This record gives sequence, structure tokens and C-alpha cells, in this order.
Amino acid sequence: MQGKLLRQNTTAYLFMLPWLVGLLLFTLWPMISSLYLSFTRFELLQPSEWIGLQNFKEIFTADERFWQSLKVTFHFVVLSVPLKLLAALLVAMMLNRNIRGIGLYRSLYYLPSLIGGSVAVSIMWRQIFGETGVVNVLLSMFGLQGPIWISNPDYAIYTLIALATWQFGSSMVIFLAGLKQIPEHLYEASAIDGAGKVQQFFRITLPMLSPVMFFNLVMQVIGGFMVFTQGFIVTKGGPMDATLFYAIYLYEKGFKYFQMGYASALAWILLVIIGIFTAILFKTSKKWVHYESGGDK
Repeated sequence: MQGKLLRQNTTAYLFMLPWLVGLLLFTLWPMISSLYLSFTRFELLQPSEWIGLQNFKEIFTADERFWQSLKVTFHFVVLSVPLKLLAALLVAMMLNRNIRGIGLYRSLYYLPSLIGGSVAVSIMWRQIFGETGVVNVLLSMFGLQGPIWISNPDYAIYTLIALATWQFGSSMVIFLAGLKQIPEHLYEASAIDGAGKVQQFFRITLPMLSPVMFFNLVMQVIGGFMVFTQGFIVTKGGPMDATLFYAIYLYEKGFKYFQMGYASALAWILLVIIGIFTAILFKTSKKWVHYESGGDK
């Protein structure tokens, strides 16, 4: 019996081996190395020098661009995440019906999320909001002169928020799956009691969808803090650092100025920030996330 159990365990570990090797080489080891480098002055072409907490002290007390990148990233997350989730929920509710060709419609709405993070789409977005882009052409048809959106510090961030909102497909699919799990008899019983569509939405749909909403919220907040491609391609963090996302600033420190130790410190600060916000979401979820199995988690 023990020999059979040993063979089964050995077989299981052999199947797990590629994942374990990948975890050790490409996740744990880079994280440990990054943590060590965050306490050093390492400029890539020179040996690293242990400096303790000097990187963190400089970041918090003498780095104005760090605070600017935090401000821009928080602004982006606070506006883009609710807009994306709202758009995803509305579209999911519209697509939650049995009509001819509904599969095609769902695929078309999901398509922007498949290609939305690509360089090509970011370049296209830069052209749309350029001086002679589609947006300004449409405004000129109504006699309005639009600004050069991505070159204007007052508007550049909103072009990226619009791009992020357009990429609601993944959240929409998850919302759609959640909507299909809501028992139809709940709506039928509420209709018999005289509940209208608005009451059904707030009394049935939202409470039953709250676990799905919570999952989408956590994932989108994490993704929002790590946004990089759109800002790097469309605005390159400008103008005047108006779209300097945290990840862009981290990239510049590491791969433009070769301050790898400083960039590692920035990366660990971002990890802590994301961890704090995730913990807050989990803590507050007890008050608004409802589980059908009995009791909130």
C-alpha cells in the first residue's frame, strides 16, 4: 500500500515539476533578488553597493516624480475602474438574453479586451485623439475646435481612461456568467409580488452578483495600479508628467536610467500599496458581498 502511494505521489510531483521549476526560477527567485536589490545602489553596469534604506528614504522625501506618479495612478484607478465595471455590467445585462446571433454580439463586445492592451491599439488611440484625429474631426463638424488631446495636460489622462473603459470585455464575460447563475424563479416570484425592473435590479440582481462584482473589482484595481502599455505608447508619460503612471516611472528608473536598485524599491512599494488596497477590499466586502451558501464571507 505504501509503495503504491509513493508511486502515486511521485507521479503527481513529476507532473507538477515544470510548474514548480517555473515558480522557483521565474517568480520566487526574481522576487527575492528584487528585494535584495531594493536595499542597494545598483546601476546595472557597476557592482551593487549595500545602502540599506537609502533608496526608500530618497523616494519618500526627495522624489517629486514618485509622488506625481502616485497621484496620476490613483486618479486613473479611481475613475477608470468604476466606469469599466459599470460598462461591463450594463452590456452583460443587455447580452443576457436568448436571441438569434447573441453569440456573435458577445464575441464582438469581448474583442476589444483581446486586443486592447496591444501596441497597435495604443497607436490607433493616439491617432484618434491627435490634432487631425477622428475626435477633432467630429467636433469640427459642429463648429468646435478640439484640443490636441494627448498633448494637453488637462485632457491626456482622460483619453487613457476612455481606452481603459473600452476594454471592459473580460469583466463583461464574468458578469454574464454570474447573471446566468441567478435563479429565474426569483424574478418570477418578485414579479408576482408587484416588483418592477428597477426593484428587481437592486433587490435581486445586485445582491446575487455581489461576489462576482467583488472579484471584478479586486482584479481591476490590481490591473489599474499596474497599467503601463497604454500610457507608454500613447503619451509616454507626458505631457508634463500628466500621465506618468507608476509603472512607467518604475520602467524609466530601471531601463532608461539603469537605476535597478531604485527601481526595485519602487516595485516593492507598489506591491505594498496593492496589498493594502486588496486587504481593504476584502475587509469591507463583509458588509456588501452576499453568498448564497449562507452567510457572508
